[in-house]
Amino acid sequence: MDDTLWIGVVRHGESTANVAARSAAHDRLDLIDVTEREADVPLSDLGRQQAESLCRRLKGVAGDELPDLVVTSPFLRARQTAEIATGDLGVRLRVDERLRDRDLGVLDLHTVQGIHSAFPEEAERRKRHGKFYYRPPGGESWADVALRLRAVLREIEQDRPGRRVLLFAHDVVVSMVRYVLEDLEEQALIEAAADSPIANASLSSWIRSGGAWRCEMFNDVGHLEDDPAARPTQEPADDRA
Repeated sequence: MDDTLWIGVVRHGESTANVAARSAAHDRLDLIDVTEREADVPLSDLGRQQAESLCRRLKGVAGDELPDLVVTSPFLRARQTAEIATGDLGVRLRVDERLRDRDLGVLDLHTVQGIHSAFPEEAERRKRHGKFYYRPPGGESWADVALRLRAVLREIEQDRPGRRVLLFAHDVVVSMVRYVLEDLEEQALIEAAADSPIANASLSSWIRSGGAWRCEMFNDVGHLEDDPAARPTQEPADDRA
């Protein structure tokens, strides 16, 4: 029996909050203008186009390269991306709350400028603890996200040997999957996140064969670059927390 396991991870398409965050940063505002709760932020019009572009990419692959299972974060922007991108493929779609975005706690909706203005003590605490281990009050650290993802990935390894599993989630989830599967050190992860911010609707994938993981592609947006109706979008590395 072939035990080769393939795991792909897609960051959701551009959301309305991504648009609002870029606008707030450009205008040097303290707060990001988003009215929905975090879990209910939808895709922007461009985000839907990006998901449709990914759908066309998936339809173009060979049948044995299609995912056997699709698992999505419960957050609306990820679920919408998954539904649009895989709706015509006839694969099962499952929701797993462990793929949700990182909780920023009291820092939610604050820009970098807003955090330094409203929570200067937290900006200093983050500087002292470092990006990976700093946990905002009421929120999560990157390490916290890694812990819940280790459980998800272990279940996939145990329950889906020889299968192809596609995850739809968020930029920090993509980075943490890379951290776990490639067994990265903290500093290597931080540098990679700064050098290659995860693009909306990008595809990253890893293959395990013979017990070892190797990266097949990372942060790939070829489907967007080839689509005149869509374009790649990404934010600079998030320095809020």
